[in-house]
Parts: sequence; C-alpha cells; structure tokens
Amino acid sequence: MSPTIAMTPMIERLALCNEVLAPWPFEHQCAYAAALGYRGLEVAPYTLADDPATITEPQARAFAAIARDHGLVITGLHWLLVAPKGLAISHPDAAVRARTLAVLDHLVDLCAAMGGRYLVHGSPAQRNPQPGQTHADALARATEAWVHCGERAGKLGLAYCIEPLSRDQTSVVNTVAEAAAIVQAAALPGLSTMLDTCSAGRTEVEPLPALIDRWWPSGHLAHVQLNDRNRRAPGQGDDRFGPVLAALQRQGYAGWLAMEPFEYLPDGPGCAARAIGHVQGLLEALPEEPPEALREGPR
Repeated sequence: MSPTIAMTPMIERLALCNEVLAPWPFEHQCAYAAALGYRGLEVAPYTLADDPATITEPQARAFAAIARDHGLVITGLHWLLVAPKGLAISHPDAAVRARTLAVLDHLVDLCAAMGGRYLVHGSPAQRNPQPGQTHADALARATEAWVHCGERAGKLGLAYCIEPLSRDQTSVVNTVAEAAAIVQAAALPGLSTMLDTCSAGRTEVEPLPALIDRWWPSGHLAHVQLNDRNRRAPGQGDDRFGPVLAALQRQGYAGWLAMEPFEYLPDGPGCAARAIGHVQGLLEALPEEPPEALREGPR
C-alpha cells in the first residue's frame, strides 16, 4: 500500500457483500445495490456458481461488465471456501490441501478478471484443526496456504487478506496482531490482513478506534468490513460506528467499506438499505479536512 496525495471520500467507497441479496440474479443484485447508493459489490463466489471452480475468466469478465452497466465495480471476493465442499487449508491430508490451493489459485485469477482488488480469507470451518490435529499444526499449514496465495495475488497486483475471526468461529488467527505477525514474517506485497468489526469487537481487547490507530500505520491492514457484534448491519445493534469511521479517516483510509451483516433484518434488501443509510449519515457528519498523510487501501 502506497501513500497518495488525494483521498476519495469514504462515502464514495461503500460496498455491499452480495450474499445479502442472494438468491436474486446477479443483475438484480447490481440494480438494487446501485439504487441504494452503493458503489461496489464484494462478491462471495458461491453466489455465482454452485462450484466456483467452474467459473471461467470470460464469465468473470462478464460479471464485471454487468456490474459496470449498473455503475458498480466488483471490489473483491470473500467467503472463498464455502463451496465446493471438502476444502481446508489446514487439513493434514496433502491431497485436500492441494485441491484447496487449486481452488484458491483460481479465485485469485477470477478476482483479477473481475477487476477486484482484494480477497478476504475468512472461511473459519476450512481453517480449523481437524480431529486429532494440534492447533500448531493447523496454524502452520494455514500459514503456508496464505503465503502461497499472497505470492500469487501479489503478481496480479491484488491484496490477499487474512481475516482475523472471533474465537466462537475458529481457533486459528483471532486477532489483528496474530494476522499481522504472519504478514510481517512473509513480507509479501500481496499478503495483508484486514478489519472485520464484528469479529474484532468480539475478540480484541482494545476499542476499535484505538486498534485502528495502532495498526493502520503498519501498512499490514488493507480492507474493512462493517458489521455489528450482534452479527447484524451497522445501525442494527449497540456498536457505535462513528468513532470507527473517524479513526479510519484519521489514518487516511482510502479503501472500500464493505457491509457484511450475517443476520438480515427485516430481510436482505431491507438490511442492505438500513446499512448504507446509517453509514452514509455517519460519514456526512465527519469533518471534511483530510489528514496530512494518507494511506491507501486496495482500489
């Protein structure tokens, strides 16, 4: 991530995680998201095909064209290993790991073909230790996979983000510090970590604004997903997102803000509308003066 001399306002960098609008056809998702004011879609590959490994690069470019036709961009990919079944980066079986890495390699290529700039590696079930496997072994194998993917992503100018997840989801990488240690040791341009406010709010000791102020200057964080600790959209719980957004502005964040609720109230479309309205209001209340030094996330 390199410094820049101007920052696109965060209000123009709001993205929706597209599974919120599943099972609508992709074109319908784009039309609705654009009508709400979103500028991008963060895509879960399993929403595009039962087996994302079957998606071709021409098909990926076609999805990108549909998004563009509605004034959107595909910002990146997440929920990478939901489908097909049986994948795991931490599995002790070398054949399972090889099959998983082949899928991830393909998703990195698809992300580039779609014009995305980052991939978020969450997928807790596919990184957890298997029965009888030690935590240390699972972490070592997961780390090997992340380094592999970071190398491939870097060659394509993408950021491959290790997502720290809450302890109720996984025991393998729960905090920004744990993920950043892997990123720092690998020292790869294509390997980063990111902030998911739901998981961070459930796991981190520091308040999120302090966490942002401490870690963003390191250059290891490349993306932000917004969600309440109750797993709903911003504005549908007790978490205060104004201080989080103020900290991101203070640190010169110029990447995407992706809405990623897991519980949809009253439903997916209503949840998507509530999220952007709440966050837009908070962003409009921030002071307009940009910080002197800006740090840019993936475009």
